[in-house]
Amino acid sequence: MKKNAVRIKDIAAKANVSVGTVDRVLHNRGRVAEDVRQKVLSMMKEMEYEPNMIARTLGSNRTYQLAVLQPDHTLDPYWQAPWNGIEKAARELKQYGLSIVVYPYNLTEVESFREQAEAATRATPDGILIAPLFYRESLAFFEQWQQQGIPYVLFNTYIAELQPLSYVGQDSYQSGFLAGKLVHIGQTQPGTFLIAHIAEDIANSAHITQKERGFRDYFAQLATTPELAAPDQPKSQHTVLSVDLPHPADPSFARLLNRLLDEEQTQLKGIFVSTSKAYEIAPYLQAYRREDIRLVGYDLLEKNIHFLNEGVIDFLINQNPKKQGYRGIYALADLLIFKKEVLRLRYLPLDIITRENLEYYL
Repeated sequence: MKKNAVRIKDIAAKANVSVGTVDRVLHNRGRVAEDVRQKVLSMMKEMEYEPNMIARTLGSNRTYQLAVLQPDHTLDPYWQAPWNGIEKAARELKQYGLSIVVYPYNLTEVESFREQAEAATRATPDGILIAPLFYRESLAFFEQWQQQGIPYVLFNTYIAELQPLSYVGQDSYQSGFLAGKLVHIGQTQPGTFLIAHIAEDIANSAHITQKERGFRDYFAQLATTPELAAPDQPKSQHTVLSVDLPHPADPSFARLLNRLLDEEQTQLKGIFVSTSKAYEIAPYLQAYRREDIRLVGYDLLEKNIHFLNEGVIDFLINQNPKKQGYRGIYALADLLIFKKEVLRLRYLPLDIITRENLEYYL
């Protein structure tokens, strides 16, 4: 008999007891003689019985409330995709008694994050999904949730020293290493490769620092692994620089880029934008007619797609933000509702997007 076909009445018949007795043993309610209980448990094991968790959950009156802490998706287009994934998971799980309260914060204001995290904590939810972009300010909340026994799942940003229920997202170090390879591929002459951070608090952004470390390590590896470089290419003449650019509305943003793109001042061969804002740099490459500069960034935002189709952005690394939000909610549901084991690390693929394969990802 297949285990998914085993019913309570099958176990009752095999153990020669009533269906009610099996039900009491299964749900640990009511009095059952110990020898009878052991006999029923033995039959369950022998017949490889697995309880129908979905049916059991639907039949219960238990409700679960989750808190979601992520940047306000109305202020930054990147965060619309994870929000879509969170909404999709919430719709699917509503029938199991799960509801979600969102605490959106302004990703440029640390006080906004702190206020929303405090509000989520006061609500004492059954679980929390969080994109912890403010590293230092997040730590105290993680400790508090640990003490309160509130499971939490990280997405977008992995913090290695924590003990979350799970992390859902990319390996930031490997994505930075991959970006180094993409920006360097096909380059036959030594030059400068730039890491561009746009309006980021680098010291307080764990995922950004990991991306930069991976990028730099790719070029460091070139110097010690000759077979990775183009034939006869000088290994030691590659220069890797990073630049912290202000918000694009700041006049100094244009001044900095104009100076960097001046051919007489730099042998710039490639730019890696560490966030989803490659579209902010693309117009400058067009204006300077710098088709020779390789531009690599993240994510399938409408503006990035435009410049990818124009040939200004060469590669996009898709971080699957919708899937991050979706699977983050399901990690908490698997623990709370379905009583499943949850993977501590759920890395998503490093999808490389070009003009040629773009349509398959839209």
